[in-house]
Amino acid sequence: MIDLKSWINPPKPETSPPLEPGERRAIKIEIAIVLLVTFGLSGLSSILSLVEDALLAGSLSDQTVALNTSSSSLGIIDLLYQVLRILRLAAWGALGLYLLWRAGLGPRLIGLARPRAKTDLLQGLGLAALIGLPGLVFYLVGNAVGLNLTVVPSTIDDHWWRIPALIAYAFANSGAEEILVVAYLISRLRRLGLSENRSLLLSALLRGSYHLYQGVGAGVGNFLMGLVFGRFWQKTNRLWPLLIAHALIDIVAFVGYTALRGHLTWLP
Repeated sequence: MIDLKSWINPPKPETSPPLEPGERRAIKIEIAIVLLVTFGLSGLSSILSLVEDALLAGSLSDQTVALNTSSSSLGIIDLLYQVLRILRLAAWGALGLYLLWRAGLGPRLIGLARPRAKTDLLQGLGLAALIGLPGLVFYLVGNAVGLNLTVVPSTIDDHWWRIPALIAYAFANSGAEEILVVAYLISRLRRLGLSENRSLLLSALLRGSYHLYQGVGAGVGNFLMGLVFGRFWQKTNRLWPLLIAHALIDIVAFVGYTALRGHLTWLP
């Protein structure tokens, strides 16, 4: 039987001895730098983008935003641009892992112990269904009432490498977001003494913020996703299911859109 009380207000895990003032200041500076280099800056940019879109004439749903785009009319140059973007996301995730490792939290301690193939996959599938299906409905409703821009998952030109690149993007997004926004941020906020609920709230707010360029509905939807994913990690200390779930959601969105565009009337 699920203990709802422990899910709503979980106990704080055992932590290291209290921090000295210098150590506390160093962690705060580290978090600020990491977020400014990665998703924090993306969040500020998304807020600015949403304000700009709101000031333009017409409903948000009349405007379009593409997630994965071509950067060159030359196929090989475009491919290299895509590889660079994927590498940047992978580097963000690696940065989070490295800083946690330097802080004494190796991969095993943040939920990246040896994968339990069946359990991790089933939990990942369950989380993907829990978030992905309502998320699609939430997007369509938000778009219909003018809270979301019309999101085009991919406008990459039709090259032989397009599908592999979209799948690589899905895994890179998953790694960067779940490692940095969940494992890294919540772990470092714990070390500063924040409660599990406050750490979870800040993590979810960050996740929602850098999706606001897609509209208010997308920001709210991703905030809710952050609450679910963050709490799952806090309760289970398993990161693999989150990585699997996020990658599956993105693969369905990116590749599914590419395959179905033109065949479904409600797809832009």
